[in-house]
Amino acid sequence: MALLTEERVRQMSDNGARGPVVVARGDVLTPAARSFLREHRVEVVYPQGGGADSQGTARYQTPFGVELEEKPEHMTHLRGNLLVFKDHPRIAFRGMIDLLEGEIALCQQVCAREGVTALAEELEEALAFVRRFIRFDVLEEPVGEVKLCGLTPEELRERSHYPEKYYGQGHFLIHYTDSPAILAVNRVRTVARQTELAAYRAFRDESGGVTRGDILLGLNRLSSLLWIMMIRLKAGDYRAD
Repeated sequence: MALLTEERVRQMSDNGARGPVVVARGDVLTPAARSFLREHRVEVVYPQGGGADSQGTARYQTPFGVELEEKPEHMTHLRGNLLVFKDHPRIAFRGMIDLLEGEIALCQQVCAREGVTALAEELEEALAFVRRFIRFDVLEEPVGEVKLCGLTPEELRERSHYPEKYYGQGHFLIHYTDSPAILAVNRVRTVARQTELAAYRAFRDESGGVTRGDILLGLNRLSSLLWIMMIRLKAGDYRAD
C-alpha cells in the first residue's frame, strides 16, 4: 500500500512518455498525480484481483475519486465511509476539540484543588458545550442557540469587553503571581482561541468566507466566557470553599 504522488507517477511513466502506470491494490493516487495522468493520457492499470478502481465493491470513498477496499493508516473518516488524509483541516479541527476538552478537565481539577468548586462546576457546562462540536461537524448539525452560564452571545461579548462595568475589575495581563486557577483558565482560553482558528481553516471557502459561521461564533463566545471567568477570579467573586 503506497501513496502515489505526482513525482512518483512521473517516474513510473517516464514523465508521461510511456505507460501504463500500474496501481497496486490499496495504493492511493493524490489529486495532483491523477491530474498529471489525465493531462498526459497515461493509461492506469489495476492488477486483476482488485485495485483502488477495480470492479469489486469498494468499502471506502475518497474526495479525489479513488475507491478503497481497505483503510490506509494515513487516512481517517471524514464522515460515513468517506476517507481523507489525517492532516485534512476538519480532522485537525476535531483534534483541537479533543485537546480543548482535555484542558477544560485539567482546569476543573486545578479549580477543585484550589477550593473554587463553583468555578469547576461552571466549567462543566463549558465542557458539555465543547463536546457537542464533534457532532456539529460530523453530522453537519447547526449549533443552535448559544447560552453559556446564563449569558447570551451578546451579553458574553459585552461583559468580556467591559469587565470593569460589570465586575469592578478591568482587563489585566497574567503574571506568575496569579493564582493557579487563573493561570489554568487562561490556558484553556488560549486553546479555545487556537480551536477557533482551526475551525476557520476547516470551514473557510475559496473566497475567505466561512461555511460554518455558527461554529466559529460558538467558539468565540466560549473564549469570552473564559475571559469573564478569569476576571471574576481576579475580582474575588469565586470564594474558596
